[in-house]
Amino acid sequence: MASSALAEALSGIFGSISLTAWIFLLLPQLYANYKSKSAEGLSLVFLFVWSLGDVANLSGALLTDLAPSAVALAGYFCILDLTLISQCLYYNAVNARRLRNDESDINGTDAAPEHSPLLAGRQSSSADDQVRSANVRVESPTTTSQKLAAADSDAGNGSWARNALSLLGVYLIGLAGWFVSYKAGAWGHPAPNVPDPPEGNHDMGATVGVVLGYVSAIFYLCARIPQIVKNYREQSCQGLSLMFFMLSLTGNLTYGLSLMAYSQEVDYLVKSLPWLLGSLGTIVEDAAIFVQFRLYAGGSRTSRTSDP
Repeated sequence: MASSALAEALSGIFGSISLTAWIFLLLPQLYANYKSKSAEGLSLVFLFVWSLGDVANLSGALLTDLAPSAVALAGYFCILDLTLISQCLYYNAVNARRLRNDESDINGTDAAPEHSPLLAGRQSSSADDQVRSANVRVESPTTTSQKLAAADSDAGNGSWARNALSLLGVYLIGLAGWFVSYKAGAWGHPAPNVPDPPEGNHDMGATVGVVLGYVSAIFYLCARIPQIVKNYREQSCQGLSLMFFMLSLTGNLTYGLSLMAYSQEVDYLVKSLPWLLGSLGTIVEDAAIFVQFRLYAGGSRTSRTSDP
């Protein structure tokens, strides 16, 4: 009995920490994009595939009658996905338009001297002004990269320490949340975010829900690959929020531990398999991105044509 109570407590603690990590997941990246006024560090393919996983996860949660908190969290993910993708598309469009305008101004300045009379004095001074103006405009396309370099300190050791402290705060908030809910009697449901076996007329819906669970797991496993490839091609993680991936790893790890701590029965684990794959399977990919953060510390993005 004591062992069962301990397992339930551990499952609840891990689940609460996971929930806290998921709530704050995308906020660091949203802020990093806003601060640099750019989203060039993110692979849009990564975001779109991730969002497809969240949509499949929400659909599966609805069809398999997951706990209302799980359904609400899945819906919250979809809203955040839409917000982040919209932000990225906006900054990409704004920066692309600014770059085109800068290039147009530079080309216009270069062509002007061909039609200017070769006179001394005041006209020579005007030509010098044009050269200085051209030099200013030549530098302007790098403004975005300069902002990224100034705003992005995620790869530095100091930032790793700050993010570690922030992550500790997430663990403490999750633990406190579990304690409050435990005292309020909230922990006592059959299993953390895992559907009950289908019965009667719900067989078809539950089966489709489980299939969608596997589909979402596949999307989650594939989503990070374009980002990893992008980082490798450009030899940089500039523009990415390290805290975003730390929260992702924390959420996935504690969610998987929450499921496994609750029960080690084969039937239960089989029923939980799609959610376990989607959570624990992505940890390796998050670890690969952490390695890239260390390898490419201080590197600037050198290629825009090879974005996955």
